[in-house]
Amino acid sequence: MQRRRGKGIALLILCAALALMSAACFGAAAWLGGRLDSQNVAKRWQGESETSFSQLSCFVPVDEKLTLNQIYQFRTDTQKKLHEAALDVDTDEQLSVDAWSCTGKALTSTDLGKGEASVIAVGGDFFRFHPLRLLSGSYLRESDLMKDRVLLDEELAWLLFGGTDLAGLTLRINGVPFVVAGVIEREQDFASKRAYTAGMGLYMAYDAWKELEPDAGISCYELVMAEPVKGFAVNFAREKFPIGQGEIVENTERFTMASLLRLVTRFGTRSMQKLGVLLPYWENAARCMEDYCSLLVFLGWLFALTPVIALLAALWKLLRRGKEKMADDVLPQWKDSAEEFVRVRQRRRWEKKHGKHEA
Repeated sequence: MQRRRGKGIALLILCAALALMSAACFGAAAWLGGRLDSQNVAKRWQGESETSFSQLSCFVPVDEKLTLNQIYQFRTDTQKKLHEAALDVDTDEQLSVDAWSCTGKALTSTDLGKGEASVIAVGGDFFRFHPLRLLSGSYLRESDLMKDRVLLDEELAWLLFGGTDLAGLTLRINGVPFVVAGVIEREQDFASKRAYTAGMGLYMAYDAWKELEPDAGISCYELVMAEPVKGFAVNFAREKFPIGQGEIVENTERFTMASLLRLVTRFGTRSMQKLGVLLPYWENAARCMEDYCSLLVFLGWLFALTPVIALLAALWKLLRRGKEKMADDVLPQWKDSAEEFVRVRQRRRWEKKHGKHEA
């Protein structure tokens, strides 16, 4: 009896430990899923609004570059679609925001230094999607009249100028003068650090990059738009966006439990790239984070399995004991009570009948 009790206590401790480990895995997955600012734009854009929003990323194959005219046409189609859905886009609450980008390489120089830098050419409200930390200066904006401003990352700033407080200074990109708008610090999370392998770099307006590289085309388009019903945004993008043989990713729910579990079922095929798409580093970072989160979710359910089985076994044992007790004690008592009830009732009826007869 004492040995059985000891085993029960040990099992209880094991189940409690596994339950805590399961909760820790689920908690870590939820925490990691919220670490990437580039994947949580819809939530930030929604703010206190009751309107739901969806975030999409469209990645175009390397041989199918997009033009600004195609982007502007899709913008028009988006506003039209929102009107058709009876959403008022003329109010102060904006119902969509977008950004686009492409990458390249350029030679940068100043009187103090020079070197090759990675270029991310951007348009739209890019830094709302990617709120990189400013060390000095300001972001580039679509409303800027002049497109000759650039943002340097910290590494390139030190190479070209020997510091980071550089707003207003001049550098040359492929021999053309540009003005420093500011200096940024790259993302510090582990996934972004692993994904960004392009070395020192800068951000500049897509229009300006197009003048330096006439063959450049947009390879990534990002959109946040109102979602009056589930699937509204992604279905619209699949219908209207000129994605070609590219890929459209629905970012809003990619770190939910259901999405991560589906990712577990795709283990081994997820890493296969069949579309000829060159993903930007922030998407690679998101996929890296997805892999870790899906592993944590899998472990969470695995750790939860033993406590659940133990709980079900205990319930089954209690149920069986209840049935045995019912069969051995309760049912016979019920049977005796029922028989006694019948006997008493019959006796009363007999006494009543015979008593009247004698009277």
